[in-house]
Amino acid sequence: MLHYFGTDGFRGEAGKTLTASQAFRIGRFLGHHDQKGGTRARVVLGKDTRRSCYMLEYALAAGLCASGADVYRLHVISTPCVCHATKEGDFDCGVMISASHNPFFDNGIKIINSRGEKMDDELLAGIEEYLDKEEDDLPFATGSEIGSVFDYNEGRRRYVEHVLSLAKQSLSGLRIGLDCANGSAWEVARDVFDALGAETYIIGDSPDGLNINKGVGSTHIEALSAFVQQHHLDAGFAFDGDADRCLAVDEQGRVITGDHILYIFAADWQRRGMLAGNTVVTTIMSNMGLYRALDEAGIRHVETPVGDKHVYDRMVKEGYCLGGEQSGHIILGPYATTGDGLLTATQLAEVMTSRRLPLSRLAGAVRLYPQVLRNLPVSDQEAVLGSPTVHKAVEEATVALGRQGRILLRKSGTEPVVRVMVEAEREEWCRHWADHICESIRAQGFLCERGR
Repeated sequence: MLHYFGTDGFRGEAGKTLTASQAFRIGRFLGHHDQKGGTRARVVLGKDTRRSCYMLEYALAAGLCASGADVYRLHVISTPCVCHATKEGDFDCGVMISASHNPFFDNGIKIINSRGEKMDDELLAGIEEYLDKEEDDLPFATGSEIGSVFDYNEGRRRYVEHVLSLAKQSLSGLRIGLDCANGSAWEVARDVFDALGAETYIIGDSPDGLNINKGVGSTHIEALSAFVQQHHLDAGFAFDGDADRCLAVDEQGRVITGDHILYIFAADWQRRGMLAGNTVVTTIMSNMGLYRALDEAGIRHVETPVGDKHVYDRMVKEGYCLGGEQSGHIILGPYATTGDGLLTATQLAEVMTSRRLPLSRLAGAVRLYPQVLRNLPVSDQEAVLGSPTVHKAVEEATVALGRQGRILLRKSGTEPVVRVMVEAEREEWCRHWADHICESIRAQGFLCERGR
């Protein structure tokens, strides 16, 4: 089992549980591993706007060069751009430095394979084994074998052109709000929507290294909701720190979740004969309201564990073309290998234009059940999940709700928390049973303090 890399890369507090030394070693391993037949490896490197990204970027680049690899820097850019650049530029792998929706003091390292997909666990296990060694036993490059570092602006340009090329209609006449989370999308999102003809308004576009996701972005959608209502906009789109997620706000300021977005694309693609297998891939976190709407539309759905990597793997394995998460990771299979917030936003706006319907009407068939989600920082995730006392609390809630709700207790793959989700027909039931389960965790002494 992997212990550094979770469902979305190596996450940790920068300088504490994710250090420059570890980043250097990851670069060393990748630079050595990806050499083929004496040819030096070529690696794309991107980052978000966290202050610690500089530290990790330079450490990764140093490790890669020390092993004889050439590094192509995209600078501040989204994870989907790194994936696209890696695949289309025929690179050996890509690396994205980001902790996505986490606060600024966290950071992460995501590794992308040559096909633009999340790296397989076998290679990640090799990196972890190397990280745990006391001695660095890989050979160092010398002389002309030492790698170089290049700026790779062409990769950014090709990605933007790719997103624009997929838009078949002008967005002229649409008034669009964008929340860039003070993160990766802050430089490109407005340019893309302006190029498509929209009248664009923007917030979350003033990163200072410390304010990524702070009160803005997909994890603070209320900021965009107020902005859309204040400026009387047609819709708003909110990204997370590395812009692989997108949530939306309709013309009335109401939140359009990833479940709504999946339904909108599924219904539109079904109508156009594009929905492979007439099936959508979701995760166990998707709302029962989405499943009811899909059933009424005659669209099938299959579930995976949480994580867009699991969604993508199921899509590839079974030939499906659409999948995603309630949190806004939407994978549009014909166009991308990962969740892409900017692509999701532009394609959603195009559905609005082509159908000549507001976002509220497009999403109207999905009537979400109330959900309460609690994220609890804990000292030992496995101990929580294995606790008889906690299991008893979950069972009590399950029996009480019956067929009128459900409970999910799971560990996060990206941070040291357990997540308690209760979904039911009435919100007071959700709150009551979520409190009940959380209290059982608290009473066992599993909670710990974390944050800044």
